[in-house]
Amino acid sequence: MSQTSLNAYVIIATKGRAAVVHELLTWLQNQTLAPTHVVVVGSEARDVTNLDQHPSVLEGKATVKVATHAGSSHQRNVGVEVAKQFGLLGEVPSFAVFMDDDFRPDGTWLEAAQKKFQSQPDVVGITGHVLADGAQGTPLDTPDALVYLRGQKPPEPHWASGATDRPMESLFGCNMAFRDTAIRQCEFDEALPLYGWQEDQDYSSQASRWGRNIYTPDCRGVHLGSKSGRTSGLRFGYSQIANPLYLIKKGTMSKRKAYKFIARHLAANTVKSIGRFRYPNVDYPGRLRGNVRALLDLASGRCDPRRILEFV
Repeated sequence: MSQTSLNAYVIIATKGRAAVVHELLTWLQNQTLAPTHVVVVGSEARDVTNLDQHPSVLEGKATVKVATHAGSSHQRNVGVEVAKQFGLLGEVPSFAVFMDDDFRPDGTWLEAAQKKFQSQPDVVGITGHVLADGAQGTPLDTPDALVYLRGQKPPEPHWASGATDRPMESLFGCNMAFRDTAIRQCEFDEALPLYGWQEDQDYSSQASRWGRNIYTPDCRGVHLGSKSGRTSGLRFGYSQIANPLYLIKKGTMSKRKAYKFIARHLAANTVKSIGRFRYPNVDYPGRLRGNVRALLDLASGRCDPRRILEFV
């Protein structure tokens, strides 16, 4: 059993949530395993307003970068390139953690991931137990996260949950870590633009060529599900159809999983667009329009994830 120490690098892509990511930087200061370096990548200057004044940045423990354009895949790729300047993929073994800016990790998240990589050399990717996910309903805030992390409220049902380690086809993009052996070979697909829906599935599938992806309950956290900075309902609805179809062709998502996703989202968006089922925080009618537009494009041979860049 190898106990080689691995350096931990945290990469955060952010858009429209400078205050949210500022808070995450503070949370990361309290990790039992201090990150070797943290990289925050915004899409424009206002995404990182005042972050240069955060203690982590002033002390040289974090770097703030502005990418050339918005897109979670592009911004994460930029983050990897910046992290390389601080030792990622260098002589010392390492792993990169991709966290959403609205993810709130338990204080032992990085240490638990390091131990898992040390004890299981064949594992290349890890995702943790999401105790609650505001993206599945009403957004959560920091006090909510603390209640779950302190055990004052039981975990909510979630697909990224369970009491034991298990193999995972796709890691959860809000909190996933990959060993340097995978990072060297993989890249986030920038043909999945903006919100980059299912980029975690694509990256996990790429990484699986070099080892196992697993879920572990040892890495715990809460996904706040902040609504600011998200893409429009129309664009996201289009991505719900176009992105899985693109990944089928690429070979990083099975037809069965893709068609199941498509059918589920079509049904959900249809039902939740009906007046008496309207949800104030989510544009389901917009998503349904995006679904229909993607299907029409599919029929005419024009369906492509990058089409959303043409939508107003």
